[in-house]
Amino acid sequence: MAAVTSTSPEHVARPVLVVDFGAQYAQLIARRVREAKVYSEIVPHTWSVEKMLAKDPAAIILSGGPSSVYAAGAPFVDPALFEAGVPVLGICYGFQAMAKALGGDVAQTGQREYGGTEVEVCAAGVLLAGTPENQTTWMSHGDSVHRAPDGFEVLATSAGSPVAAFEDSARRLFGVQWHPEVKHSAHGQAVLEKFLYEGAGLAPDWTPGNVIADQVDAIRAQVGDARVICGLSGGVDSSVAAALVQKAVGDQLTCVFVDHGLLRQGEVEQVERDFVAATGVRLVVLDEKERFLTALAGHTDPETKRKIIGREFIRAFEDAARRVVEDAGESGGEVKYLVQGTLYPDVVESGGGEGAANIKSHHNVGGLPDDLQFDLVEPLRTLFKDEVRAVGRELGVPEVIVARQPFPGPGLGIRIIGEVTAERLEILRAADAIARDELTRAGLDDDIWQCPVVLLADVRSVGVQGDGRTYGHPIVLRPVSSEDAMTADWTRLPYDVLQVISTRITNEVRDVNRVVLDVTSKPPATIEWE
Repeated sequence: MAAVTSTSPEHVARPVLVVDFGAQYAQLIARRVREAKVYSEIVPHTWSVEKMLAKDPAAIILSGGPSSVYAAGAPFVDPALFEAGVPVLGICYGFQAMAKALGGDVAQTGQREYGGTEVEVCAAGVLLAGTPENQTTWMSHGDSVHRAPDGFEVLATSAGSPVAAFEDSARRLFGVQWHPEVKHSAHGQAVLEKFLYEGAGLAPDWTPGNVIADQVDAIRAQVGDARVICGLSGGVDSSVAAALVQKAVGDQLTCVFVDHGLLRQGEVEQVERDFVAATGVRLVVLDEKERFLTALAGHTDPETKRKIIGREFIRAFEDAARRVVEDAGESGGEVKYLVQGTLYPDVVESGGGEGAANIKSHHNVGGLPDDLQFDLVEPLRTLFKDEVRAVGRELGVPEVIVARQPFPGPGLGIRIIGEVTAERLEILRAADAIARDELTRAGLDDDIWQCPVVLLADVRSVGVQGDGRTYGHPIVLRPVSSEDAMTADWTRLPYDVLQVISTRITNEVRDVNRVVLDVTSKPPATIEWE
């Protein structure tokens, strides 16, 4: 079987393109558009107008960004974009770049506006209809629009922004200086929905049911009558991907659970008990602990570990594919497709989009080997995590799986800082089980997105245990709250719960004498340590 180019079914909806000018909120804009039940995708500002229009966008949103429109090398907007007949909304830097491209005046006022800012609505127009005359918005800018382009109506002003919002409704061009995607903008979502529904004339019809119908059709068109295997981890992503593919092709699908030895306590049992019992899917369980530990031996670099895990997953799936063919005998054919639960944040963080920074290679994106022997089926590739959960519920995936806290495909292998060994895995597995047990006991599972437990294997700290000096490992607790993993904040867990977790871990887990709490948001830190 020759290696092939990775492919995945594409959503058939016309996208709202979010043009990223380097904003920390570009992903949030895309999320807010989707919350309005309209499909969106993020593209880099380096794309030409022709390339953007080739995607047949239903509308375009220009994001904020850190630059000044007058700085050398600052991103600019080709005026041709505004002549294409596509509705456009400019936000913050995108608003200023839009004004400048269309002949308006942008300058520094000497009065910066950061954080909560009051704006006065002087004309409601389409964009601000139904919102108060005075409202709190969230701003972050030094430059301001002083004069709107010809043909535009000024909708709002603020102390530091002579023109804080404008629109040319005839040409369907709109802009605001503030960030409507941020919850601190009191009427931000209403402004976005005014643009989408009335300014751009879009319908709120991008729903879980439509996603399922579109993807089932796309999967059937891609797969035909070929056999398919799915790498099932028991987590939300792979489980929903498997359920979606099973709905599309039924018995053509075989799920493969690779026990790579990097799992938490009870993972295998959960897959067999919950997912298989609920769906009746055909499941093959492979014990590959030795394969992975041998391949990881001696390696400490995070990217190297991720790529090794990704490579060995594929090798295991290739072995499973041969087994599926042998079991089917003459009635079956070769396994041509591999299903993966790749999500949109995986693609973005792995540098999968043009202009995207490579933050880290996700094992199922940047970690795939060059000689991949399967075509990929990735029905969730354009979805955020909460959207995946909604699709899973619509498909009838058990709530115990749909609501499960995320767990990375590389498992505990990327939660050990240093070389991965069987001994270190046992230490981390025990500490992780205690943390999960106490969080559940305290009723906090719904309050956190996930709580990675990290072993600093290459770090030793002095402690006192049993009246004697110890030189043990620190364990890190990383509880975070998030909507989609693109941004996150650390969860303020009750001190008494943290105390119980710390006490139990240092009492019950050998070679651990210190428990610490990670209180860093994302950005600047990622959720996982590696």
